[in-house]
Amino acid sequence: MKVFDFMKRRNLWFGISISFILIGLLFIVIKGVNLGIDFTGGTTIQANIGKAFEISEVRGITDKFDKEAIVTYAGQNRDIALVKTKIALNVNQQTEVINEFRDKFAIQQTNIQFETIGPTIGSELTRQALLALLLANVGILVYVSFRFEWRFGVAAIIALIHDVLIMLAVYSVAQIAINASFIAAILTIVGYSINDTIVIFDRIRENRRRVKKVDHTALVNQSVSETLSRSINTALTTLLTILALYILGVPAIKDFALPLIVGIVAGTYSSIFVASPLWAILDQKLKRAH
Repeated sequence: MKVFDFMKRRNLWFGISISFILIGLLFIVIKGVNLGIDFTGGTTIQANIGKAFEISEVRGITDKFDKEAIVTYAGQNRDIALVKTKIALNVNQQTEVINEFRDKFAIQQTNIQFETIGPTIGSELTRQALLALLLANVGILVYVSFRFEWRFGVAAIIALIHDVLIMLAVYSVAQIAINASFIAAILTIVGYSINDTIVIFDRIRENRRRVKKVDHTALVNQSVSETLSRSINTALTTLLTILALYILGVPAIKDFALPLIVGIVAGTYSSIFVASPLWAILDQKLKRAH
């Protein structure tokens, strides 16, 4: 088996991650985060038009209520208009929207569906999402520290924070709306990424038991190289499945699949190039201190 020198270029791996995160933070400061209606409150309108249409035609209707509304195609034949406004439309406004669609596209009222989320519910979802992320990370830190040692736990948590920040960076740069599906995807990726990281940490622990004097560079290089094929094969098979869902799925599935794709790539990268070198650096510095 060929052993790759991952530790030699650890500064490069860290630099790539930090660069992506800093770019994301810069975009967040400049443009802000594009929060979906799950967090800001608003209304989703699904209009089954039943024939080809132009986005500009639908915008001619929605701009009267919200000029920042997101209008997209849906359906296999792209004959469904999906509108997301950041303003919760009241009953009178919804009636006006229905009349506008009926006049412009000659469709029945039953072909138009509304789903409204108030700002209060959006604030509650935000609090619950942040609490869920916090509890997940604390639980992982306790578990990894108990199973291995606290240095492994700290390295694992930093790697998970890295994954979340990379996902936020991609979404902030592309200005993709963050919704409840994004939070669900983050929690899924946290579990996926930590599983891959634990496999590598377990191999590091096994290899460390076989030597009297620990050479952190050689130990990490050997352990990561031994689990590399497993990490890559697992990521590729998962990515192929998620890509199929994203390409063939409905909009709700795509909202969940896209952050999963980004998270799987970031999680695989952090497990191989971030978590293990971080553990080696922490372990070396603490041993020197003693």
